[in-house]
Amino acid sequence: MRDNGPVTSATRQPGTPAAATPARLIATDLDGTLLRDDSSVSPRTVAALAAAEEAGIEVFFVTGRPARWMDVVSEHVHGHGLAICGNGAAVVDLHGGPGAHRFVKVRDLDRDSALAAVRLLRDAAPGTVFAVEQTYGFHQEPDYPKLHMERPDNLLPAERLLAPDGPDADQPVLKILAYHPSLDPDAFLTLARLSVGDHANVTRSSPSALLELSGFGVSKASTLALCCAERGISHEQVVAFGDMPNDVEMLTWAGRSYAMGNAHPDVIAAASGRTVANNDDGVAVVIEQLLTDRSVL
Repeated sequence: MRDNGPVTSATRQPGTPAAATPARLIATDLDGTLLRDDSSVSPRTVAALAAAEEAGIEVFFVTGRPARWMDVVSEHVHGHGLAICGNGAAVVDLHGGPGAHRFVKVRDLDRDSALAAVRLLRDAAPGTVFAVEQTYGFHQEPDYPKLHMERPDNLLPAERLLAPDGPDADQPVLKILAYHPSLDPDAFLTLARLSVGDHANVTRSSPSALLELSGFGVSKASTLALCCAERGISHEQVVAFGDMPNDVEMLTWAGRSYAMGNAHPDVIAAASGRTVANNDDGVAVVIEQLLTDRSVL
């Protein structure tokens, strides 16, 4: 089911202090946050996630990863099996286990907007190369570097990949990846946002100059807000974790939010709290304390 709206505010609103509101949902980024640098999930973190769910707190994985890269955590979802992938472009049911995911919600980037964004960014930053992420396919330009863990399905210019009769034209486009070999990553992000305008939402989760373009208004925050509204969960009842710029809106929206000890400066500024680094199980540290606090209330 495709659903691109409404666009939900990603701003923390005044009201009941978040710390006084019992948590009903934990929303955590994966790479650099829940996962250690070797992409493992520590036993301590697995135990903390299980304990949270046993206490009635739902856990959402909220990631820039495509659905097919979720196998690393699918065995740790403890029954609910839902993840927000592609920076909000898809909600995926992982109940079937590795390799058997099912799309519950798709908020795609329409091809006209994608083409416009590609052309504008090429003009603004010559030398930019692109890849196209779809629900089940991955395609890239010939000069796009080997940055990902898979071989592309097609090597073609982005304009051809996004054409009405391009490869997998029947599949929604979840996001465009844009890479520049020499620009500063933060400078590239600023330039792209200015040049692309309202054709797409632009963010980044990589330490390199690799940007991610989604449908306008589509972000981790807006899709998480839609999922929470469907469950009758308010933003004050959400505890969020992240480490990179693509987490900023989610951390701003959530009632309580934590920047990892290894987080980007913009993430530290956006979050309402801070925990230790991903390699030190920072998410588990907060969850354990949260559950301890609940038990003494």
